[in-house]
Amino acid sequence: MLILGLNMFHADASAAIVLDGEIQFAVAEERLNRHKHFGGFPALAVKACLDAVGAKISDVDHVAVGQDSDANLAKKVRYALANPAKILNFIRLRQRKEAMRDVRSLLANALQVDASLLRFQEHHLEHHIAHIASAYYCSPWEKCAGFSYDGSGDFVSTMMARCEGNDIEVLDRVYLPHSLGSLYTMICEFIGYTKYGDEGKVMGLAPYGKSTYCDQIGKIVAPRDGGFQLNLSYFKPLGSNQGMQVLPDGTVRLARHFSDRMQELFGEPRRPYSEITQRDMDLAFALQHRFEEIVFPLLNQLYRRVPLEDLALAGGCALNSVANGKIFDRTPFRRNYIQPAAGDEGLAIGAALHTHHSVLKQPRRHELKNSYLGPEFSDSRIRTALGSAGLLFRKLERSELLGTVADQIAAGNVVGWFQGRMEWGPRALGNRSIVAHPGLPDMKDVLNARIKHREWFRPFAPSILAEHQHEYFEHDHPSPFMLHVYKIRPEKRESLCAVNHVDNTGRLQTVARDENPLYYDLISAFHRKTGIPVLLNTSFNENEPIVCTPEEAIDCFQRTRMDVLAIGPFVVVKPGREAESLVASRESRNT
Repeated sequence: MLILGLNMFHADASAAIVLDGEIQFAVAEERLNRHKHFGGFPALAVKACLDAVGAKISDVDHVAVGQDSDANLAKKVRYALANPAKILNFIRLRQRKEAMRDVRSLLANALQVDASLLRFQEHHLEHHIAHIASAYYCSPWEKCAGFSYDGSGDFVSTMMARCEGNDIEVLDRVYLPHSLGSLYTMICEFIGYTKYGDEGKVMGLAPYGKSTYCDQIGKIVAPRDGGFQLNLSYFKPLGSNQGMQVLPDGTVRLARHFSDRMQELFGEPRRPYSEITQRDMDLAFALQHRFEEIVFPLLNQLYRRVPLEDLALAGGCALNSVANGKIFDRTPFRRNYIQPAAGDEGLAIGAALHTHHSVLKQPRRHELKNSYLGPEFSDSRIRTALGSAGLLFRKLERSELLGTVADQIAAGNVVGWFQGRMEWGPRALGNRSIVAHPGLPDMKDVLNARIKHREWFRPFAPSILAEHQHEYFEHDHPSPFMLHVYKIRPEKRESLCAVNHVDNTGRLQTVARDENPLYYDLISAFHRKTGIPVLLNTSFNENEPIVCTPEEAIDCFQRTRMDVLAIGPFVVVKPGREAESLVASRESRNT
């Protein structure tokens, strides 16, 4: 049974293909068309999914979409009637969405096939149920609590559920305009982070702030009736597009969220790219603080209704790794599962798996243990790309590759590491990564100045061998998808100075050998040379979507001041780098 899952006409459009209940391939459209957070129809992603399993669209049995414009319709209508100025926009938006619901025509046009040949059944699933499905059906558990929260989706911002067997029972919803995701976005915009997806930057800024504005921010959102309520005087009125607009070219644009009252209380909003002041840091601190004050009581309430120690967590706000790392201290939940694409691209696998398990009642047997669901490329494709770029390279056997790259990292060089299948989700997890020494005091500045060109305050992540996590971090719950922030033990902070954030934390990736043998063995080789079982890991890109193809990796390597490229079995060292002699032999493009 072949099921195609889609997130379409929504931020982070994506596609996933599920064969007999197992995810075979999944990719966000942005990785293929190179438009960050692309929100149109994921035509390239659909083609890649079909190619990955050797299928045609006529072979697909079911198509599932993680969006249902009919969901919560009564709530939408009630809101529109209470805001007469929005009714016309509401009607236009609904008409536009109805046109986008013709999945059969959309797929036929994208793939240039006759729509009459398509035999699939079509399923539309409410946004937040798809989110919870993406976590629960990928988890190892037969039953657990389910929680999803983000900016908005099908007029809901937060959902609580009981998950058991094949079923997800919705227990409660928080409806718009009340949204923790909107709260985070509003203050991000006020302090100059106006692009979709900038919230993670502000999470990194928060530890530089102080509690100056905690009382004021505390008044913007408050608990209410088992949920929470925004003080809407701080916000611009919610538009029919629920705060976000997808333009005809797929660009995602945010509407302004903050009202003039924010300016009255906190002064002029910061202009993007201008100097970051202490006020901005303090607002970021207060935002993260209040966010956690609201979230943990919600989770505690969920536990009282579903008294199990396992939590399946999803939605864009589940990317708040700082809050995730505190769940074990602030709630009774002892384990949580957050699949690597917790944000909206994950809707594609959630919708597909929900169709397989909940709609078709097929048994569960699949656990998602790693994120490597994207494209991979042959050695011959990589060799051709290197030759076309005019680069001198050497092909190495596995053990020599690992030793050579570990030597380069130990020597202080910055390595582009491009291997195997691309990661699913927003994090580079050892296959499309830039790796470096985590214990060199100037490494963070080197990476920012030479390659990443990003804000000075943003931390870099540590990838650590799973069996050493307890030696370096104060929590031992695994974080294979880099979605938890934990305190670094005091005695280890100096040896991890390049990944130790200002509050002595790290957003770690735990690496087990059965999840990624090659990356595990690279960290092990570095450990043998330095005594440190950790690598600094950041995404292989420069202000663009993470690289997908060999050509993109080579282009990024050439235009930045990266020292070394390890791409498949091939190694390239830029002239003048310390260990250039390690790649002394020359290999022409025809060798």
